[in-house]
Amino acid sequence: MNATNAELFARAQAAIPGGVNSPVRAFRSVGGTPRFLVSARGAYVTDVEGREYVDLVAGWGPAILGHADARVVEAVEDAAGRGLSFGSSTPAETELAELVEARVAPVEQLRLVSTGTEATMSAIRLARGFTGRDLLVKFAGHYHGHSDGLLAEAGSGLATFALPGSAGVPAEIAALTLVVPYNDLDALAAVFAEHGDRIAAVIVEAAAANMGVVPPAPGFNRALVELAHAHGALVISDEVLTGFRVSEAGWWGLEARHEASAYTPDLMTFGKVIGGGMPVAALGGRADIMQRLAPLGPVYQAGTLSGNPVAVAAGVATLRAADASVYASLDAAAVTISEATSAALAAEGVAHRVQRAGNLFSFVFGEELAGAEVRDYATVLRQESWRYAPFFHAMLDQGVSLPPSVFEAWFVTAAHDDGAVARIVAALPAAARAAAAATRPRP
Repeated sequence: MNATNAELFARAQAAIPGGVNSPVRAFRSVGGTPRFLVSARGAYVTDVEGREYVDLVAGWGPAILGHADARVVEAVEDAAGRGLSFGSSTPAETELAELVEARVAPVEQLRLVSTGTEATMSAIRLARGFTGRDLLVKFAGHYHGHSDGLLAEAGSGLATFALPGSAGVPAEIAALTLVVPYNDLDALAAVFAEHGDRIAAVIVEAAAANMGVVPPAPGFNRALVELAHAHGALVISDEVLTGFRVSEAGWWGLEARHEASAYTPDLMTFGKVIGGGMPVAALGGRADIMQRLAPLGPVYQAGTLSGNPVAVAAGVATLRAADASVYASLDAAAVTISEATSAALAAEGVAHRVQRAGNLFSFVFGEELAGAEVRDYATVLRQESWRYAPFFHAMLDQGVSLPPSVFEAWFVTAAHDDGAVARIVAALPAAARAAAAATRPRP
């Protein structure tokens, strides 16, 4: 007899801190027992108990073609058959770099790493090495991985030197990061007015998707770049989530189509889709900056598994297959599912707002937020987040797997065909009723 999800979670908690290797998987935000998945194909995942779910997590983004896409699996199997890891350069590393550079004009050179955290950490070190400055500016609610300098929380006022956002982060390291409200150019200008000659870089999610989806205000990214450059600072655009998912060239590509919004970041970071479900990430940008990395320059960065041939094979196959028809399919599915969800919630009187950034979307709950622009983290935090857990579990009970947190984006895949979408839509009325019946927890 196969073990149940509950039995496996109990076993995992004895062997692994919290029973998980990444915190959101523990279901702490929504309660209940995490599902232990054993297989996935197309738009569906299957847990250890044999139950199938329509998946709206998509591996947190990389399964853009659908799970276990035959082209990607074949590429991985072929690469694995020739060796798992060489510790030397391979032709496929250059091929993947060239594919990225062909899609994203600001990327003149690319360095492969294994995780998004590693990519942003390396980009920040490179920006500091290039400028000779120490301070970093980030935005409240933006997530750039778990390296020490990025786990900082905002203080009061327009901006303060940050305090550690996690135990184990020395205050002296956190203090090198300045946190400002997202989409607030006045706050950013105030920071530069006071600290401009000490700021190495501004790091920003190209479109925020780690506090739920909160897109930049029109022209915000362009103005941010202009302001930073006026003070000799660099801009690191984090496209770990949006890169190659919301368009062939990520969020930068969407904004580059409109002259009024076009901008050129100095460095960009990628993850998720670039590895097609395998551990690949990258940093790239202007050649003169990238060439400050070792072995050409004094900024050291290295990784035994960087450019791993099996992982790179998955990334190459995914980017080659992700053509215009794939993005049209993603966009259509995202519109259908988000509109159907909104209609179901409205039918039950649940005040909410749909948040979109290309084909990424999420929801915020509550009368206060339903009719207003949601542009920053402080606003997101005022929502009726307690309505999401019953909504989530009602969907899960009906065979639809959503992100286990209201502060995460929903992801569709090119495999979300009419049948998969219909199953999602059929589950929505009961979930909307559960959200409507939810009551605010006592303090």
